[in-house]
Amino acid sequence: MIENFRIRVFRTVAHHLNFSRAAEELLLTQPAVTQQIKALEDQIGVSLFDRGGGRIVLTPGGTALLPFAEQMKNLESEALVAVAGAYGGHAGELSIGASQTIGQYLLPRFVAAFVKTHPKIHVTARSGNTDQMLEALVAGDIQIALIEGPEQRRDVHIEAFMEDQLVLVVPANHGWAEQEITLEDLRTEPLLMREFGSGTRRIIESCLAKAGLKMKELTPGMELDSNEGLLNAVEAGLGYTFVSRWAVRNQLALGTLKLSRVKGLKFSRSFSMAYPAGPEPVGNVGAFRGFLLAQSLKPIKRTSKPSGR
Repeated sequence: MIENFRIRVFRTVAHHLNFSRAAEELLLTQPAVTQQIKALEDQIGVSLFDRGGGRIVLTPGGTALLPFAEQMKNLESEALVAVAGAYGGHAGELSIGASQTIGQYLLPRFVAAFVKTHPKIHVTARSGNTDQMLEALVAGDIQIALIEGPEQRRDVHIEAFMEDQLVLVVPANHGWAEQEITLEDLRTEPLLMREFGSGTRRIIESCLAKAGLKMKELTPGMELDSNEGLLNAVEAGLGYTFVSRWAVRNQLALGTLKLSRVKGLKFSRSFSMAYPAGPEPVGNVGAFRGFLLAQSLKPIKRTSKPSGR
């Protein structure tokens, strides 16, 4: 391995500024992490972390070392990719970011299928809303982002790979349950929404605006930063919401929530991948892009059959 293990431990602790979290990521015990850091500090001759004041911060020495630790990681990944490429394969790291719906309900399936055919690629993933994932991509923190919103940015290339349907969700005992309602009906109940920066929110606002219904004409409800929060709020009777059908499939199967539909209105969108603007991606990113495009031709089996509709 090109990257020294002690350097890898240092880099992980530096990212988290927490020995326990670093130990979890590295699959080590906390004492083992502490031992590796102590050995590296003895080897270099300076302290790398200041553990005073109840918090951990990088010392000037640690701050100076971190960029080189990042370079070592990148060099290792490039070397593995080059060696695997010499034999027509792929290896090394692939860092993926995903907006919440994709990250929670679809990404595990994608990664599981991808690594079966690319077992030498080590995949890491993180999630957030669409805006957060695009910023992480531009900052170089991830290599590819899977997002929900209709985005147009000059610094990234965005390519659709899968269609998704948004559905209107209400409490199981609601008068709209399994019924067709009108646009006017939407004005009468609180609408629960995701936070600003959410791709799902932008789709809902866009679809309603095209149908002639402005957000200011609706009854505002709570804003929450997760699909699970929205669905729990609907179950509690705080209003209605729109989410991906993937997000509500378990509640529909259990009967705790029901679907409604709006006459003449269909909420659909594309799940898209985003990668840096420029040439078509190659290497691990290119392999994952090709995998996603191939998946778009295959229906993904649901784990349960939702009721309603």
